[in-house]
Amino acid sequence: MNFGFTDEQEMLRQSARRFLEAECPTTFVRRMMADATADAPALWAKMVELGWTGLLVPEDHGGLGGSFIDLIVVLEEMGRALVPGPFFATVLGGTPALVAANRGDLLAPLARGELRMTLAVAEADGRFDPAAVSLPARADGRGLVLDGEKHFVLDAHVADRLVVAARDPSGIVLCLVPRDAPGVTVTPLRTVDMTRRICRVALDHVRVERDTVLGDEAVLRRTLQVATAGLVAEMVGTAQMALDRTVAYVKERAQFGRAVGSFQAVKHKCVDMLTAVENARSLAYYAAWAVAEDTPEAARATAMAKAYASDMVKQVTSEAIQLHGGIGFTWEHDMHLYHRRALAQEPAFGSARVHRAVVAQALAS
Repeated sequence: MNFGFTDEQEMLRQSARRFLEAECPTTFVRRMMADATADAPALWAKMVELGWTGLLVPEDHGGLGGSFIDLIVVLEEMGRALVPGPFFATVLGGTPALVAANRGDLLAPLARGELRMTLAVAEADGRFDPAAVSLPARADGRGLVLDGEKHFVLDAHVADRLVVAARDPSGIVLCLVPRDAPGVTVTPLRTVDMTRRICRVALDHVRVERDTVLGDEAVLRRTLQVATAGLVAEMVGTAQMALDRTVAYVKERAQFGRAVGSFQAVKHKCVDMLTAVENARSLAYYAAWAVAEDTPEAARATAMAKAYASDMVKQVTSEAIQLHGGIGFTWEHDMHLYHRRALAQEPAFGSARVHRAVVAQALAS
C-alpha cells in the first residue's frame, strides 16, 4: 500500500489549484450562492475541457481512463475552492453506475459534459444505506413503475438523468430516470450551503424500461463508497483551506503590539486544527486507496474516514471563525463560506453517527 502520489498526480494537483484559484475565487462562490441554480455553464465548460468530467470514464468511451486517486486529487482542490454546481453529483453519483452497467452510450456524452447526473438514494429518514431503500418499483409489463419520494438529492434540478434507488421483489434496482419524465417533480430547497443545492424528488407513477436498470445492491454499495470517499477528500480540502487562511490571518493580526499568532493559546488551537486535518487526510487517502483497489476493507475504511472527517471539518471551520475574532462572524468575511460547506458536508452520504455504527458493526463481526 503506497500513500504517495505519482509525479503526474502532483502536477495534476498544482494545475487544478492554479485553475481554481483563477476561475473559482470566493467572489465567484458568493455569486453562485445568490444564483437561481448555482450552475455556472462557463466554469462547467472549462472543467470539461480539462477532462475532469471524464476522469473515471474509460478511454474507449471517450474519457481519460484515469484512476480514482486522480479524481481524489482534483476533489481535494475543489474542496479548497468550494466549487459550486453539479460536478460532484455527476462524476461521483453517475459515473460509477454507468461504468458498472457498461453504458457507453451515456458515458461518452457524460465525459463530453453533455450529460449531467445525480444519485437519488435517501428517503424521508435521511439514510443513505441500501437497507433503508423502500421506494417501490412495481412491475408493469416490460417496465417498472416508481412511486414515492427521494430526499437530499444533490443538484437534481440541473441533472439530465437521475439514478434512482428503488426496490422490487428481487431486491434493489438502480433505475435511470430522465428529470423531465412525466411524473417527476424536482424541488430545490433552501439550505445552509446554497452553492450546492439539495432537492426533493417526487415520482408519481414514473415508468422506466427494464433495460434502463443500471444495477443492483452491489452496484449501489460501490457507488456510495466512491461518492463517500470522494466527499471525504473534498472535506479535507475545505478544512485545509480554512486552516491556511487562519494561520495567515493570525500571523498578520496584531494585538498589544504583537501578532496574535504568537500567543500560546492561539498557537495551540492552530496545532489542534492541523492535527485534526492531518488525521482526516490520512483516513481519506486510505479510504481512497481501498475504494480504488476495491479491497474487502473498503466499506470500513470509507466509514472510518467519513465519521472522523464529518466532525473534523465542522470543528476546524468553527475554530477558524473564532480565531478570526469579530470579523470572522460577519457576512463580509469569507470564513463563514467554509463553515457553511462543512455543515452541508457532514450529513451528506451519512452522518458521523451513522458511519461510527458501521465501523462498530464491522468490528463486532
